[in-house]
Amino acid sequence: MGDVSDFSNFMNAVIDEASFENIKSYIQFASQSNEAKIVAGGHCDKSDGCFIEPTLIQTTNPHFLTMEEEIFGPVMTVFVYKDSEYEEILEICDRTSPYALTGSIFSTDRYALNNACRKLRYAAGNLYFNDEPSGAVVGQQPFGGARASGTNDKSGSYLNLLRWTSPRTIKETFTPPSDYRYPFMDADGLL
Repeated sequence: MGDVSDFSNFMNAVIDEASFENIKSYIQFASQSNEAKIVAGGHCDKSDGCFIEPTLIQTTNPHFLTMEEEIFGPVMTVFVYKDSEYEEILEICDRTSPYALTGSIFSTDRYALNNACRKLRYAAGNLYFNDEPSGAVVGQQPFGGARASGTNDKSGSYLNLLRWTSPRTIKETFTPPSDYRYPFMDADGLL
């Protein structure tokens, strides 16, 4: 972690002190909970910038606070489940968050990937298979989320243009109708 001008640094500081304090509060909450433990990281230092070490939290509760709220910091929470609970976990993932920006599914099982893709249809505007959830290539891959994450209008593509337009259809008939009835309304079809 360090200054962004040194390209050997993997992580830089968080955006400001308010963000630092907010992220730190989640880490402290997890470290004091009997439903979670800090597996890696967890160190916060604002002596020379607002640096938060990448932090991995493991929880025994799929509805733990850090599983359900967006933290906007280098904090990830994992919940280990039994293989037999996969369908139930997909339901929890779909129902848990009001946000739907990005998601990642890591699996070597194509059925599991396809099943998750289908069941999490509205849980992420951008879904990644076996890749990090922040890998959209600007100008090449549309990016946008739904639910409380936006209107899923996919900035970076022509789809976003539709958000800024008001389509209108115009029809002009050069042979005006001479009767209000349609041909199918006449029993003989002679109209």
